[in-house]
Amino acid sequence: MTMLKEGRPTAPVAVADAHMAPATATGNRALMLEEALIFEIGSTDTTGVDFAPAPRVASRLGGLERRAIGLPGLSEQETVRHYTRLSRQNYAIDLGLFPLGSCTMKHNPRLNEKVARMPGFADLHPLAPQSTVQGALAVIHELAGWLVKLTGMHSVAMSPKAGAHGELCGLLAIRAALEARGDARSVVLVPESAHGTNPATAAFCGYKVEDIPATPEGRVDLAALTARLGPDVAAVMITNPNTCGLFEHDLKTISDAVHAAGAFVYCDGANFNAIVGRVRPGDLGVDAMHINLHKTFSTPHGGGGPGSGPVVLSEALAPYAPLPFVEKQGDRFVLIEEESVEDHHAGTFGRMVAFHGQMGMFTRALAYILSHGADGLRQVAEDAVLNANYILRSLDDVLDAPFGGSGPCMHEALFSDKGLAEGFTTLDIAKGLIDEGFHPMTMYFPLVVHGAMLIEPTETESKAALDQFIMALRSLAQRAKAGDEALKGAPYHAPRRRLDETLAARKPVLTWEAPALAQAAE
Repeated sequence: MTMLKEGRPTAPVAVADAHMAPATATGNRALMLEEALIFEIGSTDTTGVDFAPAPRVASRLGGLERRAIGLPGLSEQETVRHYTRLSRQNYAIDLGLFPLGSCTMKHNPRLNEKVARMPGFADLHPLAPQSTVQGALAVIHELAGWLVKLTGMHSVAMSPKAGAHGELCGLLAIRAALEARGDARSVVLVPESAHGTNPATAAFCGYKVEDIPATPEGRVDLAALTARLGPDVAAVMITNPNTCGLFEHDLKTISDAVHAAGAFVYCDGANFNAIVGRVRPGDLGVDAMHINLHKTFSTPHGGGGPGSGPVVLSEALAPYAPLPFVEKQGDRFVLIEEESVEDHHAGTFGRMVAFHGQMGMFTRALAYILSHGADGLRQVAEDAVLNANYILRSLDDVLDAPFGGSGPCMHEALFSDKGLAEGFTTLDIAKGLIDEGFHPMTMYFPLVVHGAMLIEPTETESKAALDQFIMALRSLAQRAKAGDEALKGAPYHAPRRRLDETLAARKPVLTWEAPALAQAAE
């Protein structure tokens, strides 16, 4: 059986399927239609469109002509059916609760989508003259103002494209500030309860990463952190609320100690949805924090985003923010770039992207903020925390909640695999959730909890939806504790049965090859 480094099995276990319905001749199961690869449907000898023969002309490619790449030819009907069938095998927030912890998979209001598709936003070209896009620049400027106000920070860099890109932006600003004062520091401290991208970003910036342990209550060990501070520490990257779903109530004390040591505080803003309208990170001494617009402000995950990870900055880091940025000069808005930066932003560390940002994400986020208002955004955080605590307390009698005694959780509830029957794992419960019609929760993260199950319901789920999810998870937990062997074979009702996830990750098959034709015997 294949094992990951953590020791958990990922290969499927053979389980008797006596309770399963008999196989069908087509492979279809009622309206869940079996779908072949597109290469197996079409033929490279056909096409769904008739073209007139191309005139023969002399090639100007000098021998660099591309050979045929073997794309299949499909009719319009075959193409539409193929992708529609594939789409029905996917899970989406528009189908049901999406419990991925630390991801904030909330509903995307359709009002936001309508605004993003308005002429002047949807068809905006990044090289359009600034005089013709004043409305768009005004939207960016207004959204920036809201982000600064909600976080209590000094300014914001709007150009980073996603959360990890925002982390990079914040650390580059910190490095630029240290270099400006001639202070060479080489270490970034990252607590065990921080987001997983934090140490990767610090290493990418050339810093040595050192862990800070967590307390038994799941929060940063303040004594261990302050003891490690010194002249070689450039920054502390902390996540608040952290990935155990807990608020770091010592953050102001931590920030004061970090600043006294000459370093900076980077806060991962992925979990801002839990505190928006309730707590301002700037008041807690944070110097830089990225904001995932696709989490807190409901811009789409995946194909339509995220596309945007603005970074709010303290007054100490604001002079080093990247280009370009929008500035209001009199009654007009100006995009400040290298040619116009002049002396008022000469400390910038440079440019991270070709253009300013993702206009579709900016318009969606601003529409979300304006439709909620200040009081509505506060209620977002309150309802998200309420829903997470409802899940925590509805399940902590059948699932181990390692930090259930640390007080109320914030945006997400954390459980472990402690107490399951011998041989049963978090993976079995997650695969069972698929049969129950839910996307699995985040598994095996954070690493400080063995067999972690991290669940974030967000504020957009109703009590009825939460009750149905809780009922399904309770049932699976009881089956795993009772040693129900059938659970090891789940999922049974998905388009595909359980895969060996380790093998799929380490030896993926990413290209299609035509099957070899059988040769007739001579």
